[in-house]
Amino acid sequence: MLKIVAIGGGRFGWGNPPVDVVPLCQEIIHLSGKKYPRILFVPTASDDRLATVEMVKRLFVRRLGCRLDTLYLVKTKPAIAQIRKKVMASDVVFVWGGNTLKMMRRWKLLGVDKVLREAREKGKVLCGPSAGAICWFRQGNSDSRKFKNPKAKLIKVTGLGFIDALGCPHYDGERDRKPELKEMMKKTPGVALAMDNCAALEVVGDKARAVVSKPTAGVYRVYWKAGRYFQEKLPKGKWFDLNGLTRK
Repeated sequence: MLKIVAIGGGRFGWGNPPVDVVPLCQEIIHLSGKKYPRILFVPTASDDRLATVEMVKRLFVRRLGCRLDTLYLVKTKPAIAQIRKKVMASDVVFVWGGNTLKMMRRWKLLGVDKVLREAREKGKVLCGPSAGAICWFRQGNSDSRKFKNPKAKLIKVTGLGFIDALGCPHYDGERDRKPELKEMMKKTPGVALAMDNCAALEVVGDKARAVVSKPTAGVYRVYWKAGRYFQEKLPKGKWFDLNGLTRK
């Protein structure tokens, strides 16, 4: 059964308050069906940065009591058998944010995309913020070019296609997101699903809903139809047919 929690973004261990996504992380744990699930952290998009590993460990292990392993794919080049062993030993695959384009290229080079398709069939919870949200969609609204050129436009990055829509994180958190998504969708068939910081699209089987850790946060259906632009906020907590959400 498909299980995804695509998080728009938020504070996982910095700022004030230092953590504002705990309810979303608790929903991930609940979806796993385990009180203290085994979480596999995948920090590819952040170049396997150790600071992110420590931050996620503080949240999921010290605060929420889970067990954590890390799959390093940039600092090392593990064999496909090693990757599969780690993924299949986990209950949750938690993908970190960063450069989505670079991450997807690395995954395809190493065969991670194929292993994650198997993980989907096994009912592993697939989740994460930002790049860790985009990757589960058919395409994503990504700032990958900005890592080298801060003035670059947002681009479309191809994801794994588990959700047949374009995913957009940080919808309320970065000023470029809304106007550039609007322009991007003029040339993109179908629907975009945009997540504010502190909001996530939760998918279970063929159903989906918006879950939030901040009252003002939300998930939106965004699309063009007959020359008009639509932005529809999903009611929080209400389950919808996933195919219905991804169709105009």
